[in-house]
Amino acid sequence: MKAYILFQTDVYKSKHSRVCFGVFSSEVKAIDAAKENNLYTDQAEVVIIECEINQFEEV
Repeated sequence: MKAYILFQTDVYKSKHSRVCFGVFSSEVKAIDAAKENNLYTDQAEVVIIECEINQFEEV
């Protein structure tokens, strides 16, 4: 099973600027949440990371 983690970051997509906004069951739901909450701006980017649950790994 997979989970999708929604982050907002700076325009350079640096890891230290990431802010987590939620974990979703599908990528479509994550995109819809980003749009509903106006996370897409000219000064920020949205990053969605797909993760396999119940496995140990660094994100």
